[in-house]
Amino acid sequence: MTTTRPTIPLLTHLLCGAGMVAVLAGCGGGGGGAAGDAAGTSAGTGSNGGGGAVVTPPAEDGTQARTGVTTPAPMGATGNPNGRCAVPASAQAVSLSAAARVIGNGTPASCTGDAVVNAVAQGGQIRFNCGPDPVTITLPRTAKVFNDKPDVVLDGGGKVTLSGGGRVRILYQNTCDAAQVWTTAHCDNQSSPSLTVQNIGFDSGNATGETTDGGGGGAIFVRGGRFKVVNSRFTRNRCDATGPDVGGAAVRVLSIYNQESVPVVNSTFGGEAGMGNVCSNGGGLSSIGVSYTVLNSLFSHNQAIGRGQNPALAGTPGGGSGGAIYNDGNFFNLQVCGTDMHDNTAVEGGGAIFYVSNDHTGLLSITDSILARNPNAGFETSGLPGMFVIAAPGQPVIRGSSLSR
Repeated sequence: MTTTRPTIPLLTHLLCGAGMVAVLAGCGGGGGGAAGDAAGTSAGTGSNGGGGAVVTPPAEDGTQARTGVTTPAPMGATGNPNGRCAVPASAQAVSLSAAARVIGNGTPASCTGDAVVNAVAQGGQIRFNCGPDPVTITLPRTAKVFNDKPDVVLDGGGKVTLSGGGRVRILYQNTCDAAQVWTTAHCDNQSSPSLTVQNIGFDSGNATGETTDGGGGGAIFVRGGRFKVVNSRFTRNRCDATGPDVGGAAVRVLSIYNQESVPVVNSTFGGEAGMGNVCSNGGGLSSIGVSYTVLNSLFSHNQAIGRGQNPALAGTPGGGSGGAIYNDGNFFNLQVCGTDMHDNTAVEGGGAIFYVSNDHTGLLSITDSILARNPNAGFETSGLPGMFVIAAPGQPVIRGSSLSR
């Protein structure tokens, strides 16, 4: 297919940490200001939390990356078992057709990493036949979606975990990457391809050192097209340990078609001690100018371990915010409903959620959810334990939820 070379918009907000773009007082919403209490609570108020935020030295008792060789548990149930929020049809799992591509012939040995990489490259619906027991498939290289192939649905049937082996990112979709084939002249805003991951696990993905579009996304990186996550589990994924804006140990999403919200439904990020996801920012989810709708999910033991905020303070490498979720940029929403966030940590701001709307637009809502024990060693917005928020007036909107230390 011959296509005019697209005009690829520069993600200027990715340059904030380098001091090349000035948006508000701290593109990315770093802290600063007078001293607060010993817990590092921001002295700022309301939704403009950056005004009086406090920076204190990082804790030395567990906010650093954990080590160990804990074996991932079988897939089992995912998400928050107490989540009761309605899931719209567009955010539900895709029903596979009889024509879906099948990986495996009924034995674990037949389900290889090469087979997964090749199936994703061909596109279309993909399911697995690896036998009756849970199986972990280690990929030799990243599985990459091609933009000129059918939309990808990757369904593990509740038994399959894909692993990066601690060496490679697991999944990649980028409509602006020429190597994946340009299909339009507006690669940053096109409706296809679409990537759906459902009933599947992602373990030990590693995007450390990846530089395309700012890197990040230890398990999954998406720029462009559409994307959703349903009934999935993310454990022990990593991306760079420092950097002012790099993030998403589990998932990193940049531009999405028509600024649609990315659904994350009934999924688990971490889930228990030793299984959390770790990156400079956004241990679970990270985005720049992209909306998330997080429904009936569980985030625990994820870590943002960078140091120095965004933009990076002098003498620091930057980062350290959003233990579970890191949202930054313009024109985006974050809707969290029926979700449990506990025991996530951040060296800087927002042990659970870091939400900075540079243009003070968008909606941040927390509904029927629990945020508990999400400490940060740096700064948070007064009255919002585990959160750092710069947003439109009246945000966040909190209904039927509990926020505690």
